[in-house]
Amino acid sequence: MSILLSILTVVLIVISIFLILVVLAQKAKTDGGVGGALGGGMTEATFGADTGNVLSKATINAAIAFFILSFVLYLGFIYQRKHAVAASGSALPTITAPVATPAPAAPVKKP
Repeated sequence: MSILLSILTVVLIVISIFLILVVLAQKAKTDGGVGGALGGGMTEATFGADTGNVLSKATINAAIAFFILSFVLYLGFIYQRKHAVAASGSALPTITAPVATPAPAAPVKKP
């Protein structure tokens, strides 16, 4: 189960980076924005005149995948934690300490 969660975490990181890049590649409504500085013209040359639709659909799909994968990972980590607690019996480690015996009292001298 932990291997699957690790793989899904790596996939989530890749989707996150892709989502950041897709959002940055889009043009702002007013002026070029960051998309123009990062190659917004190149995206028009690649995808044609319908660049806005392609990038918008990619953003929506990446956001949906991000949220679904985040929720699945959340449930997976809860499942893993619950089964780890059930296997060990307690969420806290048990620490055994030696039993301390009191020192014998000094004899009282009577005058």
